[in-house]
Amino acid sequence: MKKTTDYGTSWRVLRPISIVDQLFIKAQRIRTIQTVGEQKVADDITGEFRAIVNYGLIALVQDKLPADNIYADLPPAEVSALYDQQAAFVRGVMEAKNHDYGEAWRDMSQESFVDLILTKLLRIKQILRNNGQTLVSEGADANFVDIVNYAIFALILLDEA
Repeated sequence: MKKTTDYGTSWRVLRPISIVDQLFIKAQRIRTIQTVGEQKVADDITGEFRAIVNYGLIALVQDKLPADNIYADLPPAEVSALYDQQAAFVRGVMEAKNHDYGEAWRDMSQESFVDLILTKLLRIKQILRNNGQTLVSEGADANFVDIVNYAIFALILLDEA
């Protein structure tokens, strides 16, 4: 919401592939830092995971909004409500899956979360190339939900460390 105050809803012009590419940049940066073992830009991995959560939720909000009038600024209260609605949905999915998987994520590495996020992004790119059509797989929205949840799991583990 602070960035909405600063920038308005400039993110409305982002097409799905642009959001995917922004997420890809964030995840690839984390992977590079993990692989190289050092970084030259001060932004830390925690900030990148937070950005992945934010952009993932923006993707879900954007999917629910009409594609016309992308240049009109949405009121901050509406943005907040839409964002919170998607965050609540993602949390519900996380809690249901967490129940079924028995918190298996707690034994996963940070590297695995990044690899899974990158895998989901490549899947979304293919879904977009297929004009959103899938034969037997979940759509792009389900992949964005998983991406947000993987990033949240990574943030929880980073915080606990």
